[in-house]
Amino acid sequence: MKLTKIAVVMPALNAEATLERTVADLPSGRDLDLILVDDASTDGTVEIATRLGMHIVRHEATLGYGANQKTCYVEALARGAEVVVMLHPDYQYDARLLGVMVDIIDADVCDIVLGNRIRTRSEALNNGMPLWKYLINRSSTFMENFLLGQTLGEFHSGFRAYSREALERIPFPNNSDDFVFDQEILIQAAYFGLRIGDIPVPVRYMPEASSINVRRSIRYGISTIGCLMALLFKKLHLRSDPRFVEYIDR
Repeated sequence: MKLTKIAVVMPALNAEATLERTVADLPSGRDLDLILVDDASTDGTVEIATRLGMHIVRHEATLGYGANQKTCYVEALARGAEVVVMLHPDYQYDARLLGVMVDIIDADVCDIVLGNRIRTRSEALNNGMPLWKYLINRSSTFMENFLLGQTLGEFHSGFRAYSREALERIPFPNNSDDFVFDQEILIQAAYFGLRIGDIPVPVRYMPEASSINVRRSIRYGISTIGCLMALLFKKLHLRSDPRFVEYIDR
């Protein structure tokens, strides 16, 4: 097995109820650099992460989910990671599958691997995914697959593995500080020709898991459409956009 330096980054905001369970599920036998970026939590998240021996970066104020991920990736790359796995610390994803995702990147099959929670409609709904979230997930994933030429099971996963080279090519610091960051980075990856794949992961919805409400979801959807329109304008040479200029081109 290739000895790859793996960083597991967790963007956290008030995750004390689920952080320890998430870390406990990480596979043994892997040398993992555990990095928690705390977005000014008001609970015991940092104390638990300290007890677990994680490397901690703290934001003095809450900057947003996208801003948190930016710090995660910059920190992981600075610490020498060859593969960076982003995992929500809310225990919604099965962290035991991390090794499979890393192995796919190690085998040079994909540059980015996502955890796909939507194996079947019944499983997603029976495991607690609200119907309105399921419908938005399915419709937006269909649209993005069609427009970007992909065949992903879902575009909204909070469990992702990136090769170092992928993160070095994508100008993610130019992305939003809000939730749409997740969509922007995949739209960028597709535009730059990076290979994106996914694996099935069980879905877990519970009261402790992080979630955005209907209003934020609508804003998230509108922002995603805005990013896709920006990509169209870029392709038509109508408008430049710093999100679609690779670092290697600079």
